[in-house]
Amino acid sequence: MGKKKPRIDESFVMFDVVYQNGARSSRRKVPAFELSDDDGDSRARTIIMDQDRKIAEMSGNERGPIATINRSAG
Repeated sequence: MGKKKPRIDESFVMFDVVYQNGARSSRRKVPAFELSDDDGDSRARTIIMDQDRKIAEMSGNERGPIATINRSAG
């Protein structure tokens, strides 16, 4: 048998996002190492906005401004 590759810690924190137009995006992944304990959720908002910007560039469809962001339950 061949050697197994070492596992890279790819832990994520999931967020539910509601946009101002009423659209909802559930369980958006944000790398856990990007979040700090004292300012995690506001940093997550910035990361998700960056993700949305990249998606909009590829698809041509913008999501609009984020109304609320909350950590997903479970």
